[in-house]
Amino acid sequence: MIIPENEHYWLKNAHIPRSLVEKTSFGSATQEDLCLVDLEIKQGIVNKIIQGNSNQRDSISIDLQKKIIFPCFIDLHTHLDKSHIWQRSPNPTGTFDDALLTARKDAEASWTAEDLYRRMEFSLKCSYAHGTRALRTHIDSYGEQAFISLDVFKTLQEKWKDLIILQAVCLVTLDYFQTPDGIKLADKIAEIGGILGGVAFPHPDLEKQLDTVFQLAKERNLKLDFHTDETNDPESRCLEQIAKAAIRNQFSEQIICGHCCSLSVQKPEIVNQTLDLVKQAGIGIVSLPMCNLYLQDRIPNKTPYWRGVTKAHEIKQKGIPIAFASDNCRDPFYGFGDHDGLEVFTQAVRIAHLDTPYQDWCSSVTKTPADLMELPNFGRIREGLTADLIIFKARYYSELLSRPQSDRIVLRQGKSIDTSLPDYSELDDLLKL
Repeated sequence: MIIPENEHYWLKNAHIPRSLVEKTSFGSATQEDLCLVDLEIKQGIVNKIIQGNSNQRDSISIDLQKKIIFPCFIDLHTHLDKSHIWQRSPNPTGTFDDALLTARKDAEASWTAEDLYRRMEFSLKCSYAHGTRALRTHIDSYGEQAFISLDVFKTLQEKWKDLIILQAVCLVTLDYFQTPDGIKLADKIAEIGGILGGVAFPHPDLEKQLDTVFQLAKERNLKLDFHTDETNDPESRCLEQIAKAAIRNQFSEQIICGHCCSLSVQKPEIVNQTLDLVKQAGIGIVSLPMCNLYLQDRIPNKTPYWRGVTKAHEIKQKGIPIAFASDNCRDPFYGFGDHDGLEVFTQAVRIAHLDTPYQDWCSSVTKTPADLMELPNFGRIREGLTADLIIFKARYYSELLSRPQSDRIVLRQGKSIDTSLPDYSELDDLLKL
């Protein structure tokens, strides 16, 4: 199928999830809530959305024969600074502790500005080719490394601004913000327009640490994004403490908590209590299904029985926004991945049982993360918005989620882009291969 280079054409008879089309009802839909829709693309904009199989004949028409269209993906949680180091710094045990140690050693030995720039841009090329429109990355931010890495991020953010919207979150343990270096880091994040973030661990001083972080954020008008409870220890209840801190500090900016794995191994009454607080605090949750499947419940020579993900269904039932995202990519925390939003969605469906029914779970890699990144004009299809779309050959969810959809067509401003992926050999000299 060839998309014309014309400024005006119709995409006819497309299957689009009802939850992603911001338009009045189109009447009947499939049992999977896919609507048959005609889209008019005019000068790079979605000009009209009407009932499928219409008789519009004022321009070129392409009959999609029920092929599925998504808006471009929004990837809420990644680690571009660590990406693609597996070949030079593998994690043979696959454990979380060894991942931390291995990544730290790699940073000390190799994270120059050039090394970071090339690996991070390689990841962006993958994201773009797969159809990602916006991406948030966490950046390891201890000492001088923070300034090197964040400066590289700013350079890439400017270079890629017309292709992928980039947001940065600093990543340190919360005790770091009790030090003068932590104050400097908060100032740097404010300077670059980033998000204040860190890893919350159970600690006798956690309440004090959180109050400090919230105060730093309030003073600088910063949003917050935490790594939270990435463990199978049911006593790890940092999500609850973050929610209480948000309420206590009357924090009004956006808060995201990622992972929240221990929620799945806690007693139902604790889960319910925690989620009520999360709802009250206005916190959004992002689950990282592939990385947590890889890391959690990993014991040498033992078959895992826990899938690692958080209580996705229970979170959604409480009316709390939940997204899924890529997380780590080919590094000691996750030896695989390609920054593909469809792979994230496919694996989330399989791991967390998001099918039967699918409901509006497709929003978890599109509309919901866009809202959590405060990008209201992305991750959805609406008249007047830019035609940043992905056309899949699949017609139904079973087809969509059974193949990698490598033949997808990605439209940016209504025009097809080159979806060729960068060759791994581009990084051979960095990885000493």
